[in-house]
Amino acid sequence: MKHINIPVFVPHMGCPNKCVFCDQRAISGVRVFKREEAVRTVEEHLATAPADAEIEIAFFGGSFTGIDRDLMISLLDTAEGYVRGGRVSGIRMSTRPDYIDGQIVKILERYTVSAVELGVQSMRDEVLSASKRGHTADDSRRAFFLLGEAGIAAVGQMMIGLPRSTCEDEIFTAREICAAGAVGSRIYPTVVFENTELAAMMRSGRYFPLTVEEAVRRSADALSVFASHGVPCLRVSLYGGDAPGGGEAVAGPLHPALGELVLGEYYRRLITEKIDALTDEKKPSLITVYVPKGDLSAAIGHRGANRVYFSSRYGSLKIKFLENADIIRYNISLEANG
Repeated sequence: MKHINIPVFVPHMGCPNKCVFCDQRAISGVRVFKREEAVRTVEEHLATAPADAEIEIAFFGGSFTGIDRDLMISLLDTAEGYVRGGRVSGIRMSTRPDYIDGQIVKILERYTVSAVELGVQSMRDEVLSASKRGHTADDSRRAFFLLGEAGIAAVGQMMIGLPRSTCEDEIFTAREICAAGAVGSRIYPTVVFENTELAAMMRSGRYFPLTVEEAVRRSADALSVFASHGVPCLRVSLYGGDAPGGGEAVAGPLHPALGELVLGEYYRRLITEKIDALTDEKKPSLITVYVPKGDLSAAIGHRGANRVYFSSRYGSLKIKFLENADIIRYNISLEANG
């Protein structure tokens, strides 16, 4: 069954936080968002959605639980009406960890909330401070705990390449998200946008944006952590702030297929590890690599990059790729022949 999120982008409406990677000029003037806009968006998506799809209404774009309380409840009531009518299966939202407390959780418990996506970004306080994120790692742990205690699923969103962040910090963040009980994750390599403090930091030599290669490697490191803990990664994509669209991207790993590159790197490492584990006596002339359904292109690599890599590494060894619907994502199976 195909899963579809209907994205309802709720603007910041004067978010008090000034993260270095966010364009405050682009969002500071937004003050009004009407329920009718959400209804129009939902109806437009439902009109073209497949009849057998599992559909959720997803309040993205800003910190949903931090907006005006009456508006938040009005939007939740509206979404719940679609759930009761059988037209959608649930509601999800993105928010900041410090915008989750006992009172918010009690409100969310009244609705069919499928998941709350927490913008953790990092679990290192020095990275959060350097990014002027405005919350601590303990705020994230507390938010996960409160949601878990109420039986509400939580997804952890993290960023790659924030100021002062290292690959070790990002691996730690991924592990902490798993340990907190996340049911899913998202990985966002940082992009530098015009009119942000991060752009000024870059131009003064206080911040060095990631190259595409660095972003792929470090994102694959985090993805490996999530995969080893059985936490699905819902998406790997460029992070351009909480608002849709955003300003002009001026630096960072700007590649249209970044998610595919990261998944390809992950599978390249996994396949290499499995082949190298074979002893010389057992080295076959042909290996069939079975990958999860839908991941064939990623395993072969963007524009066949992994085929080229394996040919260079293993010479005359022939490697064949096939899908197998019985294999869980992020896993593979090898069959040696000849």
